[in-house]
Amino acid sequence: MKKLYSIRKFSGLVLIAIFILSCEQKKETTSRVSTLPFYSEASFTPHWLASDSDELVSFHKVPSFSLTNQNGETITDKTFANKIYVTDFFFTSCPGICPKMTANMAVLQEAFKEDSEILLLSHSVTPETDSVPVLKTYAQEKGVDDNKWHLVTGPRSEIYSLGRNTYFVEEDLGEIKTDDDFLHTENFVLVDKNSHIRGIYNGLNKTSVNQLIADIKTLKSES
Repeated sequence: MKKLYSIRKFSGLVLIAIFILSCEQKKETTSRVSTLPFYSEASFTPHWLASDSDELVSFHKVPSFSLTNQNGETITDKTFANKIYVTDFFFTSCPGICPKMTANMAVLQEAFKEDSEILLLSHSVTPETDSVPVLKTYAQEKGVDDNKWHLVTGPRSEIYSLGRNTYFVEEDLGEIKTDDDFLHTENFVLVDKNSHIRGIYNGLNKTSVNQLIADIKTLKSES
């Protein structure tokens, strides 16, 4: 009798566990808000503006840039005109955070593989070694869709300026940094169709990446 009770108790626990797991799998992350804020500096203080606000005329935007992707193609700000995109900074020989970041960018690629409005942009922070052939090999190894995800190299000064002064991907510790100071960050940045920054996310954190996916969908509904 005692053995039978134990079996029933164990079976009950298994059923509860299966039920909880099933609920977790069905649960979808939703955006925290119905519209996303705008950001203009490194503290990422949110500005809650209407999409037709006059303030946006002079609000911080991604400036013109010109870099080269894994196929040797010139990639500029015009490549992302009227597109929503997620950007990050990495290097192909990174043994630490970059492989996980790349894996999570691949999650985004899969989530929006049929959506031509969504693009991905990864900048190499070691452009002196991450040449076009190196980026191409890395892209093939990681399953990068060339039509969706651009891995770019170019002048170190331009890449570092974009990272620090445009996308604000590093923590602002009040320190003046130069190109000689290595740029290394796990942050993903979300940019809208008008080149405005709309969010920053931890590229190593699954929950944060899921939130990013939800926020992209919110951004799509806004445009």
